[in-house]
Amino acid sequence: MDDEAVEALEDRMTQLRRAMRQAASDGDKNRIADLRAELERTNAAWDLLVNAAPTTSAPPGQPAPDLRTVGGSMVPAREQAHRALTFLGVPAAPKLLVAVHEAFFPGDLVAAKLTSLRRDEERSYRSAPNARPYYLCPALTYDLLTPARALLTVSTWPLERRIIGPLSPRVDFLTCAIKIAEACEQTEVLATGQTSPAHPAARLLWQFASSIPGAVPAGTDVYQLAAPDPALVAASAHAELALHADADAAVRADNAARAVRLPADQQLFGARTLGVAGARHA
Repeated sequence: MDDEAVEALEDRMTQLRRAMRQAASDGDKNRIADLRAELERTNAAWDLLVNAAPTTSAPPGQPAPDLRTVGGSMVPAREQAHRALTFLGVPAAPKLLVAVHEAFFPGDLVAAKLTSLRRDEERSYRSAPNARPYYLCPALTYDLLTPARALLTVSTWPLERRIIGPLSPRVDFLTCAIKIAEACEQTEVLATGQTSPAHPAARLLWQFASSIPGAVPAGTDVYQLAAPDPALVAASAHAELALHADADAAVRADNAARAVRLPADQQLFGARTLGVAGARHA
């Protein structure tokens, strides 16, 4: 079980209940209905994460069930993207969010629906700031604090996690590899030799393993493997991550200190004027 993802969902449920109380005080019945529906979907996502390991285990000799078929329901693209981002815990491109959702969650997340999502979120924030428990917003470049191209984050994350420094793409790649490998191992999605390399989780794990030194044993005939060994992928990613994590964290923290000088909306959606927050720290 991913404790960080579970805690994020629990925090979100607390925010939703608080928002419902406020809406009740305001007499806004439509708002209450929307919040209640969102709370129910968040609770369903929480159940899926908390119960993933016990509910997806299979008796010896039987294929493990596909996590994607457990508890399926129609969920808006916004919440599907939030679910995938919460699972990864780092900025991610729409293509990766779609792949993660396909591999580990019920329902279909369509990339086309994410195209205008960031603009819609910004419009929603500007029309009613902080009316929602969270917003999907862009990652921020470390030097100019402007929106990073094609990278989504969650507004409730700390600023330093939403900033992209020179080493951040590799650090986030390795972090994602670890999360995906651990999820594959925990839910037993790839636990049997019958797993096809075309399985979404297998394809996704291959995409990461192929770019991490040591993640696939030397001399292995990859065409004979249904999927990489999740434990080996995670261990290899951890080993390389240790080389970059501290330097990346320092850059992110230094520039987060600059970002807090921006107005609240620009802390979420990026600076409009270059240089407003002072010199960069690299």
